[in-house]
Amino acid sequence: MSSPSLDELISSLKCLPGVGQKSAQRMALHLLEREQEGARRISAAISNAIDTVKHCQRCRNFSDDEVCEICSDSGRDQGTVCVVETPADVLAVESSAAYRGRYFVLLGRLSPLDGYGPGQLGLDELETQLSAADIQEVILATSATVEGDITAQYIADFAARHGVRSSRLARGIPIGGELEFVDSGTLSKALSGRQKID
Repeated sequence: MSSPSLDELISSLKCLPGVGQKSAQRMALHLLEREQEGARRISAAISNAIDTVKHCQRCRNFSDDEVCEICSDSGRDQGTVCVVETPADVLAVESSAAYRGRYFVLLGRLSPLDGYGPGQLGLDELETQLSAADIQEVILATSATVEGDITAQYIADFAARHGVRSSRLARGIPIGGELEFVDSGTLSKALSGRQKID
């Protein structure tokens, strides 16, 4: 490009997930040609978020305050903690409107090869909460991967030592899914986790 500033904008946009050279170029040109006011709002919002957003001291989710709105809400079930890997997982569970307990965000999953051990995931902090608070159940909502399963088992083991029941999110065929398109791993989990019809 003929403009170093435009080149820098394009290069900066490529840090976003799934955004390559062509997408970054289209976004940059659109912002400069048609959405300069929108670009200013995006710039201000990013700057404000970087300066303001931190991790909640209780659950490690993103928050503007020391303790997030979910942890501060006395109307939520304080005896249930849903353990998730990322703040995006909190948004997904909240969008279901089927859960009204607390959360604990790991910010990753156990993966020694990638340098993620119990310390990086705040598992000592979670264990302290389990021993100090009146928590009856930990819902393990980690991903359906080898690392996610190992992380869930690790947490279930120390939860059991504290007399806290653990459960794992059910896995299986999605609503509207047809068997012929379901992969064998998902189908195997669905069969082993089948439920009786009343």
